[in-house]
Amino acid sequence: MSHDTTLQHAVTAELIWDPAVTSSEIGVTAKDGVVALTGQVDNYVEKLAAEAAARRVRGVKAIVQQIEVHVPFSLKRSDEDIAATAVSRLAWNVAVPPDRISLKVSKGVITLTGEVDRHFQSEAAERELRHLSGVVAVDNRVTVLPQVDVADVSATISEALDRSWLFDPATVTVTADGGTVHLGGTVRTMQERREAVGAAWACPGTTAVDNRISIV
Repeated sequence: MSHDTTLQHAVTAELIWDPAVTSSEIGVTAKDGVVALTGQVDNYVEKLAAEAAARRVRGVKAIVQQIEVHVPFSLKRSDEDIAATAVSRLAWNVAVPPDRISLKVSKGVITLTGEVDRHFQSEAAERELRHLSGVVAVDNRVTVLPQVDVADVSATISEALDRSWLFDPATVTVTADGGTVHLGGTVRTMQERREAVGAAWACPGTTAVDNRISIV
């Protein structure tokens, strides 16, 4: 079989194996390491799970996400109901700073705006709302305010990567310029690439990540 066919079969097998992906209507195509996902699912969480499953497969260099969320009639909710529930959920999440994030809902799509001190606070808000019934997407536009102390950004990220079993420290390079973290080198999978980016964002003082890591 060709490499594209082998990769297509591998991604399809990963989707079948993942218990979070239940839809049988997801199509997979592959060309030169670029995997396209098509079809439809019942909720936004399953769409994200399908993308995550494809990302785990070795050889996947990029994903074209074309899966559509079609909420079953019995689970549909008005934008007003979704917005009210979303506001309540954010208020209960201790990782989300109060009065720093605003939201609007249009046709099941939640858009988040505002400014926070740390990237994980923005991620926490997004994760909290993904599972709400009736939500078809979360558009996270929350920005991170620059921090004063960024001198140890590079060293902190390098130490985090060195502690992870996923990485060979010799293959990933880290430098910092102010609050911008530059990542270079190579990793084996898209998942490892995401882990490197996550380590960069987790560091206090990071306001942007320039990710130039290649997948080999």
